[in-house]
Amino acid sequence: MRVSGRRSWRAAGIAIGLSVLLMAAGGVLLGGGAAPARAGRTDVTIIANPPTTLDAQSQSDIDSAAIAAQLFESLTTFDANLVLRPALAQSWDVSADGKEVVFHLRPGLVFSDGSALGAGDVVRSWLRIIDPKAPSPLATLMLDVQGARAYLAGTLTDPSQVGLHANGNDLVVDLERPGADFPSVVASPTFAVMPPPGDCESGVTLGQCGVSSGAYTLTAATSTELTLAANPRYWAGAPAIGTIHVMTDTGGRSPVDVFQSGAADLAPIAENDASWIRFDSTLGPDLREIPSLSTNYLGFDTSKAPFNDPQVRLAIGEAVDWQRIVQLASFGGDVPATSLVPPGIPGRGAQSWLPAHDPAGARALLAKAGYPGGAGFPSVALVAGSYGSGIAADLQQQLGITVRLEAYDDYFTRLSTDPPAMWLLGWVADYPGENDFLGVLLGTGSASNYGKWSSPAFDNAISRALATRDATQSQAAFDEALGIVESQVPAIPLAYPGPTWMLAANGLLGAGVNGLGIPRYASLAWAP
Repeated sequence: MRVSGRRSWRAAGIAIGLSVLLMAAGGVLLGGGAAPARAGRTDVTIIANPPTTLDAQSQSDIDSAAIAAQLFESLTTFDANLVLRPALAQSWDVSADGKEVVFHLRPGLVFSDGSALGAGDVVRSWLRIIDPKAPSPLATLMLDVQGARAYLAGTLTDPSQVGLHANGNDLVVDLERPGADFPSVVASPTFAVMPPPGDCESGVTLGQCGVSSGAYTLTAATSTELTLAANPRYWAGAPAIGTIHVMTDTGGRSPVDVFQSGAADLAPIAENDASWIRFDSTLGPDLREIPSLSTNYLGFDTSKAPFNDPQVRLAIGEAVDWQRIVQLASFGGDVPATSLVPPGIPGRGAQSWLPAHDPAGARALLAKAGYPGGAGFPSVALVAGSYGSGIAADLQQQLGITVRLEAYDDYFTRLSTDPPAMWLLGWVADYPGENDFLGVLLGTGSASNYGKWSSPAFDNAISRALATRDATQSQAAFDEALGIVESQVPAIPLAYPGPTWMLAANGLLGAGVNGLGIPRYASLAWAP
């Protein structure tokens, strides 16, 4: 799902968006240290990074997704235990061949202004994901829908030919290939239902939007705070917390200071603060550890030399001691990665898919590719944050090649338009499935496949993994895809980000911790 992934990604070395941290143990009394229970209160103040947009279909960073998800609801959602649950859809059916999914919407759904919300609104919202004039950065999540790829490319202009059809209170989705995970995919905030055009206008990007399909509406926005009010027409009933104050500027004070003063009830904090707070008798009971389903990985621009040659990519993979690099350069408890799929994703196996550390073999591969001892290797850029120096040193020592360490202010724009030869990115799960770290990132034509790699064998393995409901067969196909990535090296798994930390006020019941980075403000409540 995104950090700067799903939903859903982040540049290496950039701290996880603060909104990732706003999750506390579902149904568990939080805290008992710094502040007294807030008996009788109906508001909560949360420290978070400001969103760049509130448009569910336009967001692609975790900070925007975390706020948009409170305003706009999707058909499904995940609970604290990563179990898929109904949201706007009360149930769904998947055909025997996996190519048709029918979502049955709850009867009587309305937007926050009382206007009817039906299957047609879902179709309209989802078509915005693949709007050729302004596609979602996460449009890849929709490309298994019949006609979606052609509609996105502009070669299909009739939206009725896309496999999204309203049938009374049902949404019928026709897929190009079996999509056993499609009900999970649409739990992403990208698939949230937006109000009709004109109801929000520019308010979905800057300022106010008074109409929502989610648990809250945005009632005010300033340079320092977003104010969210409970939606009394929310399908699950009005949330227990009537007002959420999202503090986007602490005025230069540390989150710990703001929390201690009582000005914030949920405050993300840095690892170095957590290291002492855990031993503090006052704040310690309010400290919460937040897991993350995410992976940092190194990608290659495979569209041009030298990394259009898999031998060169494998040489890089075998030359660098990746686990040592992570251990020396990581921060916040990052763990060396062994697979693009992080721990915690259901079905993930224990096998390592990291290229074997074999400097001698790497030198032989590089010579075979035409660069003996690094001779003639072109000047290439490496954007890898805190890991860059270590990677560059290993490449110089083991292969005799020199890379330029670079950094970009417009990192994500550059990745989309003119990526460096080698780059580091972090990806947070849009949904807890292996395909979100495989097909979504590396599938041919995927919008998130910044390296432009293409492998028919990989695509075929992903298709077979999604075509079956047999867990053993699906896992075997995903493992085949991981083996292809290991041998072809379009990307190298580098690190699994360590846990993040927050302080939660005494007496506050929270949303579920499931690692996806999207809190559910509707689940917050003060204990009696």
